[in-house]
Amino acid sequence: MGEIFKAYDIRGSYPDEVNEDIAQRIGSAFVRILSGRNIVLARDMRVSSPALAKAFTKGTLEAGAVITDIGMTTTPMLYFAIIDGGFSGGAMVTASHLPADINGFKLCRENAIPLSSEHGLPELKKLADKQSGVKAKSVSKGEYKERNFLERYIDRLSEFVHKPKVLNIAVDVGNGIAGPEVTKLFEKFPEWKLIPMYMDPDGRFPHHVANPLIKSNTTDLQKKVVEEKADIGIAFDGDADRCGFIDEKGQRIPEDLITALIAEFFLAENPGAAIVYDLRSSRIVPETINRLGGKPIRCRVGHVFIKEKMRKENAVFAGELSGHYYYRDTGFTDNAVFTMIWMLNFLAAKDSAISELVATLRKYHSTGEINMQIQNKESVFAALEKHYAEQAKDYLDGLTIENKSWWFNLRPSNTEPVIRLNMEADDEKTLEEKKKEVLEIISQTEPSMKIL
Repeated sequence: MGEIFKAYDIRGSYPDEVNEDIAQRIGSAFVRILSGRNIVLARDMRVSSPALAKAFTKGTLEAGAVITDIGMTTTPMLYFAIIDGGFSGGAMVTASHLPADINGFKLCRENAIPLSSEHGLPELKKLADKQSGVKAKSVSKGEYKERNFLERYIDRLSEFVHKPKVLNIAVDVGNGIAGPEVTKLFEKFPEWKLIPMYMDPDGRFPHHVANPLIKSNTTDLQKKVVEEKADIGIAFDGDADRCGFIDEKGQRIPEDLITALIAEFFLAENPGAAIVYDLRSSRIVPETINRLGGKPIRCRVGHVFIKEKMRKENAVFAGELSGHYYYRDTGFTDNAVFTMIWMLNFLAAKDSAISELVATLRKYHSTGEINMQIQNKESVFAALEKHYAEQAKDYLDGLTIENKSWWFNLRPSNTEPVIRLNMEADDEKTLEEKKKEVLEIISQTEPSMKIL
């Protein structure tokens, strides 16, 4: 069972790696590592999610939990429910942005603090392993409840809408679980004209996988934005904890530049506030935060680390290159629908088109994230350290090499068996030269290297 326990969650193919037996054992073990027994459960729209949720519930009841089932919802709504309802913990049955045949669990303690490979998941795995083939004994009689948080959740999000402006907004939820929430939110604000795409939850993903980071998944949205003369396009992932944006010209907006845009809005309302950004982000992000009088906090990649850093620094906002955006106002959790609200607030406060606002941030040239399969990570990192021995470097997350006119970060993925390269330079020529140089070093060290 160890291969399904990842850095931030539990996931694997259904039913080969993740199935009802494992879900039941995980549910029972989850109760035993929490400080209380009051648990909230949600699931996404995947075909296997109801069965896994039912089995998880059985495990929690065997362990004596009081479990409140809030049905098919987004992961951010689960976070809201944990905090708003004062639950001991919460579980989301989902595989987020991954294909239909994958499923799993995102697990949190009280206050929506996530379990991870550093805190909670190893202990849970040990307990679940011990239950293999053994029926768990009830500590006390469990109790099952059902509750709907949708109205309360949408009302809470609506409080953050600032003077809505008439806007045409194309939204592609990729048949993920964000559709009902987006529809309900737009009903409250007639100034927003919704141009809907693939809004019905369908865990088979009949149009495209709900992963906005993959460029081919936003081509339909990009066309729709241009055809409908939309002011902005928004794409959600499967469980609505991350999103991507399209400008009015139909062009994708880099996720780190969204961090810089939203940072401007938050710093206007919270002068001097701390804002966290992941170390793959463009230099324009900390430069913008500094220029606006904020405190930029650089962080390693991953929602567990971002949330921990935000709590430590009491940061008002954080952004990741992966399209996760986090807010103090949502209990230091990531929320794609909330991010949509803040981008629409930003547009309402400006007289310019989104492409013009983003253009002011396009100071540097970036490769985007390059994913590679290799056999020996250690040899690759050693070769790069040796070649760039004279350059500044750090090891906050993988290896970062810095020069005045360029930098790159190479890090092993926490969720996939690959290494990821992000590089940025002052000009296109330098970027191409350094990109070629780094990739040649990697391929010479690992001839079997494959760019994905």
